[in-house]
Amino acid sequence: MMNKTFFTLFIIALAFLGLNSLFTMNERQQGLVLQFGEPKRVIQSSGLHFKLPLIQNVVRYDVRILEYDLPIEEVIAVDKKRMLIDSFTRFKIIDPLEFYKTVGTESSVRNRLNSNVISSLRRVVGRVTLEELLSEERSKIMEDIKVEVNNEASRFGIEVVDIRIRRADLPEANSQAIYERMISERVREAKEFRAKGSEIAQKIRAEADKERTVILAEATKKSEILKGEGESESVNIYANAFKQDPDFYSFYRSMQAYGNVLGEDGTTMILSPDSEFLEFFNNSKGGR
Repeated sequence: MMNKTFFTLFIIALAFLGLNSLFTMNERQQGLVLQFGEPKRVIQSSGLHFKLPLIQNVVRYDVRILEYDLPIEEVIAVDKKRMLIDSFTRFKIIDPLEFYKTVGTESSVRNRLNSNVISSLRRVVGRVTLEELLSEERSKIMEDIKVEVNNEASRFGIEVVDIRIRRADLPEANSQAIYERMISERVREAKEFRAKGSEIAQKIRAEADKERTVILAEATKKSEILKGEGESESVNIYANAFKQDPDFYSFYRSMQAYGNVLGEDGTTMILSPDSEFLEFFNNSKGGR
């Protein structure tokens, strides 16, 4: 009976030791086998693995990219502009052994990275202007920060994959000052546009007046030419008429003279019978 009990206990002990000597790693994990706190073996492959029961234990780390948010930090650019930077960092554990020796846990490495990233952020941003930070140059700036941080992070067995600025805001006092400066700038631009508009309008009016003067001068010139041509034609017609019938032409000229003297206001003119105005009638063969 005792032998049977002993055998049962032996089987249970073997099963317990067997279960405690086997462990698994999935594809998202890597780890270390520790013996009394000292690293004995690095595990970076998934599947079933063996360890000494009772005296060895396993520490697991994530092989995926880890992300954490940095606290909002105030930095000063090279042009003395203050900014509130909201950023985040992505990293992964590439050397579990070095990671365990230097920081041990993910929370510890976050604290170490936090100080390194903020220091690099202040140094790099302190070499650029606010305009550069808010432009397409931001990607290069963040790459410079990542290179600086990785020089230090490699000692912890990690690699910083990415550092990004989520937001870059101005402190309240700076925002108000920039807002007021923007208003002043817009007012100045509006005045410049109005002044340019007035100048252009004045030029257009001057050009229009000039064209009007030229057109009127051309029209007057043409009218004088036409008038002269008409008077010349009239003289020619009168001359031809005079040649054909001098008596009629003299009679016509006398009628014009009477009309010019008398006008249209009912003026009465008394003439002597031997007046030159009546010469045509006195000499006319058909007169009474």
